[in-house]
Amino acid sequence: MKYGLIASVARSLLMARWKQTLVAAIGVTFSITMFIALLGFMNGLNDLLDGLILNRTPHIRLYKEIEPSPVQPIDRSSKFRSFHNFVSSVKPKNERLEIYNNAAIIKFLKSDTRVLGLAPKITAQVFYNVGPIDMTGVINGIDVEAENRLFLFSDYVVGGNYMDLQNTPNSIVLGKGAAEKMVANLGAVIQVTTAKGERMFLKVVGFYQSGIQELDKVQSYASITTTQKLLGEPANYITDIQIKLKDLNQAPLVAKEYTALFNVKALDIQTANAQFETGSFVRSLISYAVGITLLIVAGFGIYNILNMMIYEKMDSIAILKATGFSGKDVNRIFISIALSIGIFGGLLGLLFGFGVSLLIDQIPFITAALPMVKTYPVNYDAKFYIIGGVFSLVTTYFAGYFPSLKASKIDPVVIIRGK
Repeated sequence: MKYGLIASVARSLLMARWKQTLVAAIGVTFSITMFIALLGFMNGLNDLLDGLILNRTPHIRLYKEIEPSPVQPIDRSSKFRSFHNFVSSVKPKNERLEIYNNAAIIKFLKSDTRVLGLAPKITAQVFYNVGPIDMTGVINGIDVEAENRLFLFSDYVVGGNYMDLQNTPNSIVLGKGAAEKMVANLGAVIQVTTAKGERMFLKVVGFYQSGIQELDKVQSYASITTTQKLLGEPANYITDIQIKLKDLNQAPLVAKEYTALFNVKALDIQTANAQFETGSFVRSLISYAVGITLLIVAGFGIYNILNMMIYEKMDSIAILKATGFSGKDVNRIFISIALSIGIFGGLLGLLFGFGVSLLIDQIPFITAALPMVKTYPVNYDAKFYIIGGVFSLVTTYFAGYFPSLKASKIDPVVIIRGK
């Protein structure tokens, strides 16, 4: 049987019940539109939330942790080695937080082909002196250029120029919450005190806002040189080395390797943000589930319409089979009808889905907690459109296959005799 003739018959049947056809196509269009818009918005939201954490979190953090020694002096005694020794109230050793031999470690990391980049850091516990009141805080001593390159530091500086931190001696970028509590403006000079009682005056050259309010009330930034001077430490004093890898998924394995190699703690991003990653996965799973449910519902609509069309077109099907159309030809006709609805509705759905995504992307989203965000986030990943298009074809194919199977088995003699 010629495919042109099959297509002509399918087109005639489609146009004979064009209102039902239109309803089925609208169902597919609506489903694809909502699928694209929902996935784009939910994944855009995931990207935004991931950015708040992942942009500020190294893939691997090397640091020195003060902890009690696992081997006590009594365990080293040959006399008591075979005993079970119980030692209570074990105190940690008097050690510095500094990463020893950090220059050699940094040199090795720069030569590691798995490492994308690294940024040294100093974490200093301080008090912000506000008149007679001392506010607890943390000053992060950073290499400004490395921090901006790897962690987009400038995106979170909402006042002043982040490079002033490097160019202006004894300067600080205050957390937005801390600055508000201290009523400190740009150019103001604040006083900070370390845990050892060392005091220093620092000039405010910017404000930092991460979007996490509790952090912004405590956390501030200074250059590594300024922080070393504040703590009274030498120029080689470093407490953290932040590492970004070329492949994020290698972080747990590489962290274990660095722990054994450098004799320091190595915290990978998966361990540090396990709960956050779970939340992102659940949100994506829900959006996929809702979108696919919409497509399946549209498929059932097409199935019902084609089923009704078969009952209404029993005479036409009988005539087709009586004039030489085989069961496979009838099968192809109704599958062609279903796929035509799927292709037409799917293409319109992809187009409208993109339009709705653009519309969402233009809606203002102004919040003081996220100054870098101006509109609702949307992800335009091509895979959403591919999944939507393929699933619309698969759904409509099966929605047409079962009614067409029934139509192909109709006996024309029984239908004509009944008439």
